[in-house]
Amino acid sequence: MSAGKVAAEVDPIARVLPLLPLAHLDREFDYLVPRDLDEQARPGVRVRIRFAGRLVDGFVVSRRATSEHQGRFGWLERVISAERVLTPEISRVVDLVASRYAGTRADVLRLAVPPRHARAESETAAAPGGSVPAGADAIPIETEAWTRYVHGEAFVTALSEGRSPHAVWQALPGEDWTARLAELAGVVVASGASTVIVVPDQRTLDRTVASVAALLGSDAVVGLAAGLGPATRYRRWLAALRGTAPVVVGTRSAVFAPTPQTGLIVVWDDGDDNHSEPRAPYPHAREVALLRAYASGCAVVLAGHARTAEAQALVDSGWAHDLVAARDTVRAAAPKITALADSDHALARDPGARAARLPAIAFAAAREALGAGKGVLVQVPRRGYVPSLACGKCRAAARCRRCNGPLALPSAAGPDGAATPACRWCGVADAAHRCHACGARALRAVVVGAGRTAEELGRAFPGITVRMSGGDDVVDEVEQGPILVVSTVGAEPVMTGGYGAALLLDGWALLGRPDLRAAEETLRRWMTASALVAPFAEGGQVVVVADSGIPTVQALIRWDPVGHARAQYAERAEVGFPPASHMAAIDGSARAIADLLDAAELPGSAELLGPVELPAGERLPFSGDSPEPTEVERMLIRVPRGDGSALAKALRDAQAVRSARKDSQPTRVQIDPTRLG
Repeated sequence: MSAGKVAAEVDPIARVLPLLPLAHLDREFDYLVPRDLDEQARPGVRVRIRFAGRLVDGFVVSRRATSEHQGRFGWLERVISAERVLTPEISRVVDLVASRYAGTRADVLRLAVPPRHARAESETAAAPGGSVPAGADAIPIETEAWTRYVHGEAFVTALSEGRSPHAVWQALPGEDWTARLAELAGVVVASGASTVIVVPDQRTLDRTVASVAALLGSDAVVGLAAGLGPATRYRRWLAALRGTAPVVVGTRSAVFAPTPQTGLIVVWDDGDDNHSEPRAPYPHAREVALLRAYASGCAVVLAGHARTAEAQALVDSGWAHDLVAARDTVRAAAPKITALADSDHALARDPGARAARLPAIAFAAAREALGAGKGVLVQVPRRGYVPSLACGKCRAAARCRRCNGPLALPSAAGPDGAATPACRWCGVADAAHRCHACGARALRAVVVGAGRTAEELGRAFPGITVRMSGGDDVVDEVEQGPILVVSTVGAEPVMTGGYGAALLLDGWALLGRPDLRAAEETLRRWMTASALVAPFAEGGQVVVVADSGIPTVQALIRWDPVGHARAQYAERAEVGFPPASHMAAIDGSARAIADLLDAAELPGSAELLGPVELPAGERLPFSGDSPEPTEVERMLIRVPRGDGSALAKALRDAQAVRSARKDSQPTRVQIDPTRLG
């Protein structure tokens, strides 16, 4: 022992997990606890230890009387804070997430536990146990709205009795879903437990927090998001840890919120890309919620207007129950939905529709809603002006005669109201453009951006206010009235009382993306917008510009997200893609991938797909200090669902081997990535 230091009398050994980036050091190390740190060095606290000659941060995992280590022991240098920030539940979840995603616990802990802020920590003392604020259990929670869903009443009863049901909830169009989630949280809080609600973005977070606060009081809920300042975020995180706020609403990292006596975890809109963590080991909030439900035995709800294939797989397996409304209830709540192809013949029949570049039926629906004093939502796939142009006759891409770059329309129109197409590469205007394929002079937009759409709608509906939502100027809510709201996907503002009509433009641009989840993502975006429209009985109607024969369009017309999710799962099962199987994507140089595969003891069922060159636009930054390879390839490894754990373990062990060898060639391993191309 070091001179002058005396070990603690009881359990003098602290098992510490250092926060080190190297995979082969992802394990606990034993350190002696000095007597003066005995009271503070409890399991779950942050400590500083000396490792390989330098001071590093770590967490005390446990205290023990003896150790299997036979060599010399180091000492805990100091306890950073006596706050036990790593609870046993979250520690178990961190282990499960690291194993599931072939990552290190240090990486997961950086996602789960925010950096310490000393001032925020010292502002309030830890509250004595219990997670129900005074009087919260006496608040009357109205749950009659859940009777509209089959088994909804039984689900609420199970929560109130402290049981742990698993469900996939399909919210009705027009449903005040934030109020419904607040009711579930209230039921759980009244039973003496905590609730964690995970949402995709800040707008949704603010709405949900407001609903919970209106029901339970502002002291009962905290909102957690990455955009908060360090002090505010840590202060709110401590409120969850100490049990002073029994309801936590937050974005993806909030799924790790250290609530005591966790009774319910909700993930809203689990198909949103924002739920997927872009940092190693790239966990998805939905999967973390499921792992936490397994670790803690709490209830879990995956909710949304649409449904993912992953959620449907849980229902089909019997692990989760359906919370859906009967068909007559759905029909009464949904707007009328009409689909039609973007036809030049239809445009030619109506001068106003032609001016707005809208099919006549869509133009008529907008005119009818505005005439009734209601708002119209126009959803476009992207912001800005026309990204590119094509021949109006043969649809061949319009190219510059000088450099062969793509032609586009500028934002400023000429004196006669017309705009001259110009090259996006060299900037040269081409007023006399002719198609290189057929010689026609007419041009059409490949995809019309929000800016161009708003301009054209303003000319087609003179006197009507046009508002835009998207990019850096996202509108949260608009008042009821005759107004046109042009929004990019995901930025649709809520209108009090619901929109009179919604126009979903350029559907083919969403459906035609080269993405495994294109159909699922398109339906999710369409349903999110359509759910903001008033029911058909109140005149609400939706026009989607897409071929009505496409199964995704039919699912929207019937408002059948369950059937669409089941079909999507069947299609993926047929070709062997997640969630019907597990798949790992390995990115790196050819040599690095080969080295990793040589070190991995893959299960016998593993099937290698690739490698293929990974375009620069699809690359995520590599973690660590190693320089990124200039040429990045991707190898896919596919196994049946039953071998998913074996695949993750093999890749995790292989990364530890390469780390121990100090291999300088970086690789990135993603298990079941949301985007496969």
